[in-house]
Amino acid sequence: MFVDKVKIKIKAGDGGNGAVSFHREKYIASGGPDGGDGGKGGNIIFIADSNLSTLADFRYKRKYTAPSGQNGSAGRRNGKKGEDLIIRVPRGTVIREAETNTIMADMSGDEPFVAAKGGRGGWGNPHFATPTRQTPRFAKNGTPGEEWEVILELKLLADVGLIGFPNVGKSTLVSVVSAAKPIIADYHFTTITPVLGVVTHRDTSFVMADIPGLIEGASEGIGLGHEFLRHVERCRMLVHVVDVSGSEGRDPIEDFEIINRELADFNKELSERPQIVAGNKIDLAEDDVKERFIKYVTDKGYEFYPICAPILEGTTELLDAVCRKLKDLPPIVRYESSEIPLEALESKAGESFTITVQDGIYFVDAPKLVPVLSRVDLDDYESLQYFQRVLRSSGIIDALLEKGIQEGDTVSLYDIEFEFVN
Repeated sequence: MFVDKVKIKIKAGDGGNGAVSFHREKYIASGGPDGGDGGKGGNIIFIADSNLSTLADFRYKRKYTAPSGQNGSAGRRNGKKGEDLIIRVPRGTVIREAETNTIMADMSGDEPFVAAKGGRGGWGNPHFATPTRQTPRFAKNGTPGEEWEVILELKLLADVGLIGFPNVGKSTLVSVVSAAKPIIADYHFTTITPVLGVVTHRDTSFVMADIPGLIEGASEGIGLGHEFLRHVERCRMLVHVVDVSGSEGRDPIEDFEIINRELADFNKELSERPQIVAGNKIDLAEDDVKERFIKYVTDKGYEFYPICAPILEGTTELLDAVCRKLKDLPPIVRYESSEIPLEALESKAGESFTITVQDGIYFVDAPKLVPVLSRVDLDDYESLQYFQRVLRSSGIIDALLEKGIQEGDTVSLYDIEFEFVN
């Protein structure tokens, strides 16, 4: 089964908690605190795998959680780090944050992508020992791992995309010019999944994609083709295959215009993509129909090549033209990633938090605030103001006041400690 779009949840491992422990040894009256730190949680890492061609595996497993770090223990023994969870996806998969639709990564290259960072381990109680607090009876909990709901969308990596109505000969063309073996039959929608073939012509090699047949209304979700319009987006150029024989009472000019209109409705840039027209079944075309169509497309500025795909007639000239165009075209489109808008992170910050008081320190546990804290630089004035605004908008400041916090008291928010100023 070919699946090219899924939604999954990913959760990085939580950091392990720091330990509260005191050294106990014969003849040593006061050994002092010796609780170990918690281990870091595992990351969620995506890797592009050229051996995968579909997202079907994600239909059966929708939640991925990395192992958490282990808690610290006595004797200053730090907890073990959680192992990273590697998720392999087909090359060309675009990862989006589900709520904002922000592109997090385009898995077209070989670089791994850390989609969710594991939480940092909490400090053991030795970190809190001071000349006036020699026996701290508290430690820090680990930071929660990042958690996202993401959309995985596969956009095939191909230099050339074959587009056109069903049963016009796209599958036949890709089968005779490459080693691809698509299903070929004399009925509509024989091809129900995109087929990639590597074409080697003279001194050039490129990837050609047979996109399942489009029909009128495809951009609005009609037929099978709308599922695969996204795969045309990456193609450097298009070869528009048209049945010029006028079989089944169809008009080649009308078919040509319908497909181009669907491309423009789906994505305006697609209608501007370089396009060559291949008139297939040329041996069955009546002269007046053929000549009328050739004049129509050439008057519009398109290059036209008559072919009869099953017997390779005209395919050499067509591939020569494709190779010439590819030499002057930019590489396959890659999508730029961007940061998730702060507004979306802030809206979740106040959903849940707890405050506990130990030895005069106010410990705030706010898992939803973790992605926001990763952007805070307390040495930067604007970033500090932003941090203060988030604390107020999330309700944490009001909750601290209800707990009886006073000016100058210490607030501990995971790795950040600061004196309270209202």
